[in-house]
Amino acid sequence: MTKIFGSPSTYVQGNGALFDSAEALHKLGAKPVVMADATVYKIVGKKFIDYLGQQKFDVRKVTFKGEASNQEIDRISGIGADFGADLIIGLGGGKTLDSAKAIADNLKLPVAILPTLASTDAPCSRLSVIYTPDGGFEKYRFYSKNPDLVLVDTQLVANAPARLLASGIADALATNVEAQAVAQANGQTMLNAKQTLVGNAIAEKCEETLFAYGTQALDAAEAHAVTPALDKIIEANTLMSGVGFESGGLSAAHAIHNGLTSLSNEALHEKTHGEKVAFGTLTQLFLEGRDTEEINSYLEFDLALGLPTTFADLGIADVSDEDLLQVGKVATAPGDTMSEMPFEVTPEDVVAAMKGADAYSRAIQGLA
Repeated sequence: MTKIFGSPSTYVQGNGALFDSAEALHKLGAKPVVMADATVYKIVGKKFIDYLGQQKFDVRKVTFKGEASNQEIDRISGIGADFGADLIIGLGGGKTLDSAKAIADNLKLPVAILPTLASTDAPCSRLSVIYTPDGGFEKYRFYSKNPDLVLVDTQLVANAPARLLASGIADALATNVEAQAVAQANGQTMLNAKQTLVGNAIAEKCEETLFAYGTQALDAAEAHAVTPALDKIIEANTLMSGVGFESGGLSAAHAIHNGLTSLSNEALHEKTHGEKVAFGTLTQLFLEGRDTEEINSYLEFDLALGLPTTFADLGIADVSDEDLLQVGKVATAPGDTMSEMPFEVTPEDVVAAMKGADAYSRAIQGLA
């Protein structure tokens, strides 16, 4: 029985860290491709590229087009190869960072992950979620190592929309729920191995930190203030959740997220990864038959953060049984993580749990 624990080689977090990164980056290369989307370039990317130029880097700027698809990954890989890059730097949110990891893997180069948000647990992992060009889940892509550097500027995260921090908390809240299911099943983690004690412990610490500081941190983010609570939540969303989900394993919540991405619904596709995971986590609690007190603790936390807990919140108030069954079928497809649950889950089970979660949340809120 092989156990594996994975983590980035170096993790750096601090106020102003982005513009104090030259030393760490020089250890990895001198001729980077820097990739970010157009919005991130306007906010901080141009200033960062100017900083790198002042620090004697030869930079090739590439604008990421927004989808972590094989087509986009191949396009930027070609640019990096033609440039003769010796380092890939991803600056931005989850899909940019997942693409940067894939491009670095294609080119066999080091990768530096520089999140501008704490909206997902993508930065620290040795995998990427690959989507179709229109945003549907396609597959997980796995690598032989975690990123060489993950560097988080807490002021940059604080300056981002608070909704995205809440989304990251939702993604992180799934970590322990899913890891404990994997532990009960003696299942496989995302490293294709058994859990380590430390991986499971980090998942537990992640959840503890979220409940203790989440709402306080969200208030700080609304004020764009880096408080101790926000600093803790950024670490929970990024490092604890990233290491915890990978070494602890995924199960139902993320599989249900993947199922939701299969629906052709514009309002649903406008929801963030974490917002869809939030509903997936609530659904997993119903699949597991958790008691009312436990479910209430998660539901009340979700509601306090403004996260989706009903079909209406997801933009699918009138969703059909046929569409819900499609979600269930995708969520339970071979190769997805529903197989790591400690009991068999059918598409019909997923439909029932989703309906149960929606109905219970509406009842608690006094909604029709």
